[in-house]
Amino acid sequence: MLFHPGIMALILGSFLISFMVLYSSWFAIKILRSWDLRSGSELQLDLERRTYLISTLLACVFGFQLLSLFLYIFTGDRLHSLFVGAMCAAGVFFVNGFGYPVLLLKVINFLLAGLWLIVNISDNRGYDYPLIKPKYTLLLLIAPLILLETILQLNFFLRLRPDIITSCCGSLFKSNGTELLTQLYAFPHIPMKIAFYLSIALTIGLGLFYLKKGRGGTLFAVMAGVDLVIAILSIFSFISLYFYELPTHHCPFCLLQGEYGYVGYPIYFSILGSAISGMGVGLLMPFRKIESLSRILPIIQKKLVLVCLVLLLLLAFIVTYRMVVTDFILE
Repeated sequence: MLFHPGIMALILGSFLISFMVLYSSWFAIKILRSWDLRSGSELQLDLERRTYLISTLLACVFGFQLLSLFLYIFTGDRLHSLFVGAMCAAGVFFVNGFGYPVLLLKVINFLLAGLWLIVNISDNRGYDYPLIKPKYTLLLLIAPLILLETILQLNFFLRLRPDIITSCCGSLFKSNGTELLTQLYAFPHIPMKIAFYLSIALTIGLGLFYLKKGRGGTLFAVMAGVDLVIAILSIFSFISLYFYELPTHHCPFCLLQGEYGYVGYPIYFSILGSAISGMGVGLLMPFRKIESLSRILPIIQKKLVLVCLVLLLLLAFIVTYRMVVTDFILE
């Protein structure tokens, strides 16, 4: 099973990412300890030369980290036919105790990698490496999570046994289940619909206010994070039901299958992409007073706001369109 193309790509990619993150973390410690742009020492010149290479490599590495989340879910879905009881990725990730922790770590690392890329782009736009220390400090915070993900993912794939009988998404997300997963859709439909559309409307309003006035970036970032939580809970609560047209099927993974037009991919990309771009606006707010970034950051932040608003509108359109055209009536 380890020779499955998706598994091989994930394992090799994770080891490559871990190696590069470890090497870059060692370089980050040197940056935090010895960086002094006013110095003309040989060490400082060496750090300045190498930081270009390290930043470029990390940009590629974190780009693959973003893709690995969707590759992991896609691979899990493709493996379901090998396990008795599994109907989608939900059952595959339940084969052993590592599947869902890896998924959670990949989501967290997806968000952190996206935020690092935003800081890196902003730093590269300044002429005096204005964000080099915050950038590498963030890298040191991400590194342990990347390593933990690699270890857990390897354990997950090594412990996959085709003779194991697992659970299908119907039993994992059944109404009378006792698993933690079954509690995620326990929120009532109508309040979750109100929260879903209200949070998107508030975020769009704050985004438009920021584009016009240039203020409120921190509050906008907070709302983008709130949108992330509410949108995920809404998938369990009511969004999935409209696509399955079943009042008891709450699985978030079947949306990724061809039977439903792979609609889960644009939905999850919209949710995660809007969260990264929205929270990135707030992450850059403390650095607006830096002289070399005073004119650049507002432009970058406005672009991030626009990306966030477009993705939120796309999410709202996909969900609303399905609710309108389907014959399924939830309430």
